[in-house]
Amino acid sequence: MVAQNPGTPRELERYLRPENMAGLGFEQVCGAAGAVRTRTAFNATVQVFGVSLNPQVIQPGDVFLGISGAKRHGAEFVDTAISNGAVAIITDTAGLELLPEDLSIPVAVVANVRKSAAQIAQAVYGTKDKSPTLFAVTGTNGKTTTTFMIRSILEALGEVTGLIGTIEMSARGQIIPSVLTTPESTQLHGVLARMAQQDVTSVAMEVSSHSLSYGRVDALNFAVAGYTNLTQDHLDLHGTMEDYFQTKAELFTAEHSQSAVVMVDDQYGARLADQAQIPTLSLSLDESNTAAHWRVIELEHSGLGHSFTLAHRDGQVLRTRTALPGMFNVANAALATVMVLASGVELDALQKALDAKDPLSVAVPGRMQVVAESPVAVVDFAHNSDALAKALDSIRPGANGRRIIVFGATGERDKTKRPDMGAVAARHADIVIVTDDDPHGEAPEPIREQVAAGAQEVIRNERGETVLYNIAPRAKAVEFAVSLAKSNDAILVAGRGHEVSQDVAGIDVELDDRVELANALNLHGFVTKS
Repeated sequence: MVAQNPGTPRELERYLRPENMAGLGFEQVCGAAGAVRTRTAFNATVQVFGVSLNPQVIQPGDVFLGISGAKRHGAEFVDTAISNGAVAIITDTAGLELLPEDLSIPVAVVANVRKSAAQIAQAVYGTKDKSPTLFAVTGTNGKTTTTFMIRSILEALGEVTGLIGTIEMSARGQIIPSVLTTPESTQLHGVLARMAQQDVTSVAMEVSSHSLSYGRVDALNFAVAGYTNLTQDHLDLHGTMEDYFQTKAELFTAEHSQSAVVMVDDQYGARLADQAQIPTLSLSLDESNTAAHWRVIELEHSGLGHSFTLAHRDGQVLRTRTALPGMFNVANAALATVMVLASGVELDALQKALDAKDPLSVAVPGRMQVVAESPVAVVDFAHNSDALAKALDSIRPGANGRRIIVFGATGERDKTKRPDMGAVAARHADIVIVTDDDPHGEAPEPIREQVAAGAQEVIRNERGETVLYNIAPRAKAVEFAVSLAKSNDAILVAGRGHEVSQDVAGIDVELDDRVELANALNLHGFVTKS
């Protein structure tokens, strides 16, 4: 349930804070920050009740962290912070030089504000001593679904849960309003303190490479960290796959996590399990991989999904199922199950919860979300080559049916993956419809052409029977896909999943793939799922 009209970003910030804070002396805050010096205006009686990097969302009693940004330094906006109620400032040497000499509130200087931010928030919000048990999931694909599954298993076990991820942030089943996709470290500590006040006992969290690179999960202590897979993505940030891998690997150190579960079916997972600096369980979908601690055996189709057994090399077994289609969802379900087990849950108690509640069949918005069954019509978030291939392979058309895909590539992101995505689509689908995703500030036509070029190369040299279209806008492409479909076909609309608006030249255009697909199916006389 979402709060009605939750308000401005500054009003929304209140949902990311605990209530009735006792306050912490600025002198103690400076100690947590590792402040190297303070201004003469320092006042030991100042009490701090919150922390923020953003002057626009400062609450009364906050310490404002003036950080160097991509274009401007946060210290330039000190007047806004003070007018919103900031009682103290912590910044770096560059920020100090930008501050007026006659400020009426104390100022402290640290070497690196971003690196100090998490420690400051931990001290102010008390999350070192009072925090729910934390589960972290990282990897290129599968993070969202795995965290939903972890939460579902924990609820089946009677835990009071929270979730922090791409689709939603919630506590006790109540949505926490936010304008952020990835919270800053200050907000993560604040919202975890709020969850602790609400008696939340366990929280499942997506941990992206961006959050690791920018220190957003610093000073958090994860009981169990999980790894899904690593494929080409985010190279606009990391530059190379090796840097991408090493960033992910930071989560699997004692600084961040107590234990880990790692899928070892790709080269990076195998490396990670071998080099992880914390107690680590390996997990494989390969039944023949008897070296893995846990492996999936006795895999069988069950409706659109699968039933399977998790077998430990010492003889322990867990039997379960997921209604979500695709082998990658078997991997997600297996990882979620072993992560919960690794947190200290008894095997028998976990088996009873799996049997009684079917928690691994939880619906995840925009993740292999089935909109119709005849034709099979699915919306998924797949937005890189590996995810596209797996999503296409997971949708099963009827006898003599065809696979139809509608997708695009995002603007202002890794351009090298665009032709690769087109090539994958042409190899795995019979009809490929290239359209727009989020162009952002790029012209959409060249993006489509780069994706289509990869598909054309495969059609020319490998798979001449594949049919390619280039259609925009996206809603028109979805409707066109349905107009081509027969009841025994399978349609995948990929790339956007749960998102409800499209960024075109900085303007948010209302667009929900699930709605567009359902409308098109109804228009052409097909029955959709309620």
